[in-house]
Amino acid sequence: VQLQASGGGLVQAGGSLRLSCAASGRTFSNYVMGWFRQAPGKERELVAGISSGGSTYYADSVKGRFTISLDNAKSTVYLQMNSLKPEDTAVYYCASKKYPPITTLRDRYDYWGQGTLVTVSS
Repeated sequence: VQLQASGGGLVQAGGSLRLSCAASGRTFSNYVMGWFRQAPGKERELVAGISSGGSTYYADSVKGRFTISLDNAKSTVYLQMNSLKPEDTAVYYCASKKYPPITTLRDRYDYWGQGTLVTVSS
């Protein structure tokens, strides 16, 4: 499975960005897609996850601002990020896990895309 992330960039605080992650190669009927982020000097953390069954997870820091969604026809997962803050600045990675449930443990994810940089200026 190959994951291709896109959509990062520079945005002012309060602005919005939408990240996309397209999956190709072998697919699974039950799976989890997640968006992680890693800021300089910090651990990589799960910010949002979605299962093929529609369950979702959001980190407390992004609840109410970020929305994860899945387009099965396009094998693409999106992360809509609104009301962005400078502390959201990080490299964002999409990842896939073969089977539910959603977990915050990054070593449980089987496939990773390349990162895409999101920079939020104050």
